Amino acid sequence: MRVEVAYATPERQEIVPVEVEEGATMLEAVRRSGIADLFPGLDPEQADMGIFGKVVKSPQTHVLRAGDRVELYRPLKIDPKQARMNRARKKKDEG
Repeated sequence: MRVEVAYATPERQEIVPVEVEEGATMLEAVRRSGIADLFPGLDPEQADMGIFGKVVKSPQTHVLRAGDRVELYRPLKIDPKQARMNRARKKKDEG
């Protein structure tokens, strides 16, 4: 069955189509895709993953369905709540 594996940095995005067997897991698809070779420093064993924007807690056991897009997520540099507070403070200071 066919699935996709996706990863993006601010500079580049790759979506790699992959053929996997029925019953394949997310982690197996990522390994088979070779996407880690395209992005030095990407460690699929440690990366957070999801399917179509929904985080999956156990990619090593989550079984894929045909057409799924496995997404690997980069770690956040700043907590989203803190980022919002920083933006609000900056806007207030400017106004």
